[in-house]
Amino acid sequence: MLKTCFDNEKYIQMQSEQISKRIRDFGGKLYLEFGGKLFDDYHASRVLPGFAPDSKVKMLTNLASDVEIVIVISASDIENTKMRSDIGIRYDTDVLRLIDAFRGIGLYVGSVVISQYNNQPSADAFKNLLVSQGISVYQHYLIEGYPYNLSHIVSPEGFGKNDYIQTSRPLVVITAPGPGSGKMATCLSQLYHEYIRGIPAGYAKFETFPIWNIPLKHPVNLAYEAATADLDDVNMIDPYHLEAYGQTTVNYNRDVEVFPVLNAIFEKISGKSPYRSPTDMGVNMAGFCISNDEASCEAAKQEILRRYFKAMCDKRKKGNGDKAVQKIEILMRQAGITVDSRRVVAAAIQKSIDTGNQPAVSIELPDGQIVTGKTSAFLGAASAALLNAIKKLSGIDKSVHLIQPHIIEPIQQLKVNRLGNHNPRLHSDEALIALSICSTNNKQSKEALSKLSLLQGCEAHSTVILSQVDEDIYRKLGINLTCEPQYHTKKLYHK
Repeated sequence: MLKTCFDNEKYIQMQSEQISKRIRDFGGKLYLEFGGKLFDDYHASRVLPGFAPDSKVKMLTNLASDVEIVIVISASDIENTKMRSDIGIRYDTDVLRLIDAFRGIGLYVGSVVISQYNNQPSADAFKNLLVSQGISVYQHYLIEGYPYNLSHIVSPEGFGKNDYIQTSRPLVVITAPGPGSGKMATCLSQLYHEYIRGIPAGYAKFETFPIWNIPLKHPVNLAYEAATADLDDVNMIDPYHLEAYGQTTVNYNRDVEVFPVLNAIFEKISGKSPYRSPTDMGVNMAGFCISNDEASCEAAKQEILRRYFKAMCDKRKKGNGDKAVQKIEILMRQAGITVDSRRVVAAAIQKSIDTGNQPAVSIELPDGQIVTGKTSAFLGAASAALLNAIKKLSGIDKSVHLIQPHIIEPIQQLKVNRLGNHNPRLHSDEALIALSICSTNNKQSKEALSKLSLLQGCEAHSTVILSQVDEDIYRKLGINLTCEPQYHTKKLYHK
């Protein structure tokens, strides 16, 4: 188990103070573009153990009375049914999820913006759904020549054509289901509308990675590049900050490339720009809250390896992705790591060899011990590894059956004879449900079940690509799973 290396409470405090200061600097109104994930930033929690996945929203709840949420979704993403790969839902569905989540913690959702609108039928249908639920919806349009044709963009036919978003609070958080939704354009459009109304307002950006005040090739920043290998994001020294202040800071290529244009838009809107560099625009305080640099380096290196295996599996599933794999291989060399740096890999492969090249899964426990699971007549390897892990944590001998065969058999019969499954073995969810039933009258099963929470943050590896249900259960338990880029069978269709 990796050591804690991040002071989350300090982070929330510093972040709240920095944002409040930025609101004051701009005369009482700030449009804050939120990059990355607000509720479930598991990348940050993996590379910076101690960072809570929901720390950003906790920070916002500190400022709740001043906060208004605006969610942006691209009409083209609605039309193309774009999916969030991490949780498996469409972007439009995620907007609904986000609204519920924000409201559930007491944050005010003011409206939804449909960006890049061009009369797409599905966007109209989504707007009607939102309006029927009492949610304010605004439309922003495709602007010809954006972001380079300044005279057209900053005009009544450009930003002026967009709906003006009615907001009522000093901190307007602009967020979205994913990248490319139009968050920055929404912020700039609002600045234009506020300026022509004589309302003082400013813009800032909250992006956790790359971390601007740690070295360019620090493993934490390399891990960000690995996470975005398919997007062609590249970390780089911010040349504008270096020229303006003589200080070396880290940003990424898209922000650096667009900064001259963004600066010109600021000047066009209000006559001057408040910023001298892309780094100036950011409000991220994460770099000040790393409490153990060595531990953060190790955690980030493990994340790079996890991203490598994910890219390899994506390539196997989709038939493309060479570029992302090659990029991460370069990052691995820069970080000085190989797949052998991930201990669970060798353990899973050896278990597979020992069992006749059958699928196997290994899990590294909090104390560093590694347990394995093999494929059997009753259980898949992922299920077996889970049960063996919680047995080990409970001090129960590996030979003990937490779920008796007479409990498993009728479940298998139901799966095969009634539900049409070809694989009778219990997946992870089925095994845990069976274990829960057994725990009602078996003390050892009850004790083992109570140890599931200790698996959060543990590392695991499978010698084959697991079923979606097994991957989902491992994710819900907080286990960091990787898989070899191969299937158990040579079939073309894998459910």
